[in-house]
Amino acid sequence: MTLGNLIAWDDTILPFQLDNCDVRGRVVRLDGTLDTVLSQHKYPPAIEALVAEAALLTAMIGQSIKLRWKLSLQIRGDGPARLIATDYYAPEKEGDPAMVRAYASYDEDRLDADAPAFDQIGKGFFAVLIDQGDGKTPYSGMTPIAGNSLSDCAQVYFAQSEQLPTRFHLSFGRSTWAGGEESWRAGGVMLQHMPKASPHVTGEGGSGEGGVLSADDVLGENDKENWSRANILLSSVEELELIGPSVSPTALLTRLFHEEAPRVYDPQQVRFGCTCSEDRVRESLSIYSVKDIAYMTKDNGRLTADCQFCGAHYDLDPATVGKDAKGQDSEA
Repeated sequence: MTLGNLIAWDDTILPFQLDNCDVRGRVVRLDGTLDTVLSQHKYPPAIEALVAEAALLTAMIGQSIKLRWKLSLQIRGDGPARLIATDYYAPEKEGDPAMVRAYASYDEDRLDADAPAFDQIGKGFFAVLIDQGDGKTPYSGMTPIAGNSLSDCAQVYFAQSEQLPTRFHLSFGRSTWAGGEESWRAGGVMLQHMPKASPHVTGEGGSGEGGVLSADDVLGENDKENWSRANILLSSVEELELIGPSVSPTALLTRLFHEEAPRVYDPQQVRFGCTCSEDRVRESLSIYSVKDIAYMTKDNGRLTADCQFCGAHYDLDPATVGKDAKGQDSEA
């Protein structure tokens, strides 16, 4: 692959369809985007891994729905990794990139350096939240933490909440070009059976572990065979094929699924982006009384706020925020 082709496929999401087995999917590459997300904080390796996986899932899931504004993932647990939060913002207009941001809240003293990253979450839930903007009712779906990875949790979510057999195969990590600096490279493939009525679902629980719905519960015999075949083909993928740089997403699809008549659509660019602003900070503080604002004010007489996603710092005059604000802070 030439350098030009490499750059062209960095930070992209490629939608595709496998016509012969009625399966759709996404190939994602998050390179500079993930590098920027993780550079906002100095996370321990286990937390970096969880944020990287969550960011990949968010990009694929967000691009796979008819999203007008924002999709968020929230992973909350009772372990050292208390919260992983991600957002995917749909492009404002055709040709614009989508935006991804992510952060984690964790208890460093409780982290186990020898335990798998996923085990640091403990018991909790995996939530998908969709906000289509003003005038639209937000959607939220939630499933318990399950399986051995965040990808497993996402697959359970689609099986339970959407009754759609879904598979994620991801790879991510630090990489170094010869003579270059170390940076993050990440990629993955999402497979999803095309939506259909599911006459086999009875509402009495599924055949999967813990009563989770599986493909056998929602697909007819022909569809089961097609879905199984697509999954077997995906299982043959190599980790370096997922993250590049020597294999393009189109070449990867051809290699894996050439007998399934793969059809690709226009790729979607994705970038790191944050929507925080001073106006949004002021709006979030507008519900607090003078007493509340005074409690939040620091000893130096200023009220400060930091964005967990991008690290932006806001320094405000307490008299200009809250329910009884007297005016804007000219120094902020």
